[in-house]
Amino acid sequence: MTMEPIPACEFNRIFLSGHPMMDTRAPIEFAKGAFPTSVNLPLMTDSERQKVGTCYKEQGQEAALALGHQLVRGKTKQQRIDAWLGFISAHPPAYLYCFRGGLRSRISQQWLADAGVNIAYIEGGYKAMRQHLINVIDHAPTLGMMQIISGSTGCGKTDFLLERAEAVDLEGIANHRGSSFGRKHEPQPSQINFENQLAVALLHHQQQQHARLLLEDESFLIGRSALPVNFYTKMQQADILVLEEPLEQRLNRLLDEYVHKMYSGYVERLGIDTGLQAFSDYLHQSISGIKKRLGGKLHDEFQQLIDQAIKQQVSQNDTAGHLRWIALLLEKYYDPMYSYQLENKTPRIKFKGSHADMHQWLDQPAN
Repeated sequence: MTMEPIPACEFNRIFLSGHPMMDTRAPIEFAKGAFPTSVNLPLMTDSERQKVGTCYKEQGQEAALALGHQLVRGKTKQQRIDAWLGFISAHPPAYLYCFRGGLRSRISQQWLADAGVNIAYIEGGYKAMRQHLINVIDHAPTLGMMQIISGSTGCGKTDFLLERAEAVDLEGIANHRGSSFGRKHEPQPSQINFENQLAVALLHHQQQQHARLLLEDESFLIGRSALPVNFYTKMQQADILVLEEPLEQRLNRLLDEYVHKMYSGYVERLGIDTGLQAFSDYLHQSISGIKKRLGGKLHDEFQQLIDQAIKQQVSQNDTAGHLRWIALLLEKYYDPMYSYQLENKTPRIKFKGSHADMHQWLDQPAN
């Protein structure tokens, strides 16, 4: 006897507990978007799914079902069942799902039952869980006070947020620092996965019943990850807290982020020679990404300063030369842009201060 489907009222528990899930959709469906604790163990490959889908459109469900059983039988069927059994053995309380919690879920469940293992599938499947997470994001700004941490580039907004239990790290979820130089070594998540991970982070925030939701001041796009429109709109209406930091500390922080961490990461992944070239490409491409705003002459000056800094870094094992172009970048690009943007937000500014002052202010109950 097969187990009853897992209803929608259990979705929050599933995501908050990190419940293991077996995604039986085709790989192409999984690649577009999935959930943080799901693993793709498909019932059908992409080509098999395409053939069955075409048959369904042309001849109906019965013919499509027959074709599916013909395509996935014998040794192929057993290999897929074995993969499922291996996952369930490693994750005993696992659930399974397909796109809508329909035929693929029931077939997978039955094949496992025939193999002696009972597993529940999720009612409504991926589509229902995805819609639930979209609703979580849309509803989150209505549950409490949203406040935005702003501050000039290099002032340590992300470092500050990581010290606050009531914060959600949007840049961490997007795997991008949100600026022209914000690229990291690992790729960004797909848009759907970014949204799914954001929703799960918001669920955890809500579970902890914080009085405020603390976020970093972001553009609509964090790299290529777009903030959900309603959520972003609420961010543009929230109170702003401005983090202030001396220039020297900002420069040192950016030197560490743009140079030390990026260079060591490339070398670790690619080796010294290829890693150095990848690091150089990262710096030059990042400057080229803002060429229109800098203007051709200033852009060329930056490229020369970067080349000189890399040469000094290689020949003398000294990264201090990078401070020249980083300081110029703040002076000519980041700081003027930040000042202009902050001026337009003046009515929303509620507090300004250092890291220590900001922590103290936030820890006061009235704020």
